[in-house]
Amino acid sequence: LKAGVERFDSPGRGRGLRVTRAFKVGELLFSCQAYSYVLSVKERGFYCECCFTRKEGLARCGKCRKACYCNVKCQKADWAMHKLECSAMTAFGENWCPSEMTRLVARILAKKKTQKERSASEKILLIGDMQSHVEDVDNDKREMHEGDVAALHRFYSKHLDLPDHKDLLTLFSQVACNGFTIEDDELSHMGTAVYPDVALINHSCLPSVIVTYNGTSADVRAVRDMKPGDEVLISYIDLLYPTDDRNNRLRESYYFTCDCQECKTRSKDKVKLKVRKRSEPIEPEVIDNMVRYARKIIREFRELLEMCEQSLEEMGAVFDDSNVYMLHMMYQAMGVCLYMEDPVGAIRYGEKVVGSYSKLYPAHSLNVSSMYLKLGRLNMGLERNSVGISALKKAITIMEVTHGKNHFYLKELRKEAKLTKK
Repeated sequence: LKAGVERFDSPGRGRGLRVTRAFKVGELLFSCQAYSYVLSVKERGFYCECCFTRKEGLARCGKCRKACYCNVKCQKADWAMHKLECSAMTAFGENWCPSEMTRLVARILAKKKTQKERSASEKILLIGDMQSHVEDVDNDKREMHEGDVAALHRFYSKHLDLPDHKDLLTLFSQVACNGFTIEDDELSHMGTAVYPDVALINHSCLPSVIVTYNGTSADVRAVRDMKPGDEVLISYIDLLYPTDDRNNRLRESYYFTCDCQECKTRSKDKVKLKVRKRSEPIEPEVIDNMVRYARKIIREFRELLEMCEQSLEEMGAVFDDSNVYMLHMMYQAMGVCLYMEDPVGAIRYGEKVVGSYSKLYPAHSLNVSSMYLKLGRLNMGLERNSVGISALKKAITIMEVTHGKNHFYLKELRKEAKLTKK
């Protein structure tokens, strides 16, 4: 691990990491290789399975014709993992359907079997010592893990000696609590990985660092100035939502309640739950009912633009456009417009969303930069170049802090912004 970071017992939080020297905004605390990782099935053909490079003309595996690689070197490097799936995909055909979690667990088991010593991703925490919360798992999650265990036996027993049932359930719980979603520059899901050393970092709704991805490695960078002794804190969840929503999510997925300064003071909740100004104030009961309605709608939402617009009309009678439930629905509407190949509609919703995102998310937020990227590229596609370049520049400013100024995403982006000026 990079000098300047150490493990310690965090009061009330268990194990954690802290800095032993000062770090400035945008400075890299450390990088961590993945202990194990897997490319999402839907991204096959776009990214190399081994190094997650995105490029045209990847070479397909000659056997299964599914996995794609940059070159022979990448293909050889990935074979120990790919062989777990290669023949099974061909044998099962359409019936080959393990979840991404099952695929990742299979790879972890394969790596554990061949591993002779601590890996580069376990400098301070061994994979087996990751928190599992197996005793806290509810019936729904247990059923899901049981299904994943069954899939592991069905699709992988040929290449793996599987541990007993109890140990497998523990491993699935560990991965559920500690797995990281690898995302691209627009926050689209590319795959899943485990980084034991990064898993030591505790949560706060006022994070001091952010995790971004460089290929399959995770970079941990400061998003605020840190002084010696400060704890390294990331956010496990989307920070847009008000305190109660955030803590419901943390309890459901990670089995704890956050007590950071933002959760204690709820300083942004008023803005996040803003209602319309009316000559007669809206009754608290009406607002509570509308919050419940909004949560329900968001859960049930199924990519239909009419439903989006109807919901926006209904909620818009009570909620302001900057209210997070309105923002969620507008973000969904933007996604539907993109799906229906309506870039003008997508830009209309995106522009409404991004202004509020800038105010509600912390400084240097990937949620904000990814929105500016989307808007920049959509405007470029419609040849609205000056508007597009302006949005891309805003994304670049944020990403120089979160990804480091020399990250290849930024090199590509600078080209993108310049190319269209000609």
